[in-house]
Amino acid sequence: MDRLSLLLAIIGAVNWGLIGLFQFDLVAFLFGGQGAVVSRIVYGLIGAAGLWCITLLFRDREIIKE
Repeated sequence: MDRLSLLLAIIGAVNWGLIGLFQFDLVAFLFGGQGAVVSRIVYGLIGAAGLWCITLLFRDREIIKE
């Protein structure tokens, strides 16, 4: 779940970068516009993944000693 969430968050970040730099929304382009049902589902999944990634900040990590 962590890797999938991180992947979706990265996709969202790339999409926002494209919007900021070139005014090009890749998700809307691929799935039929911002209002299309599929686009809204993708935006929702990316948002949920971003929220999940917040939990990564507060987890204890195992320290691997060599």
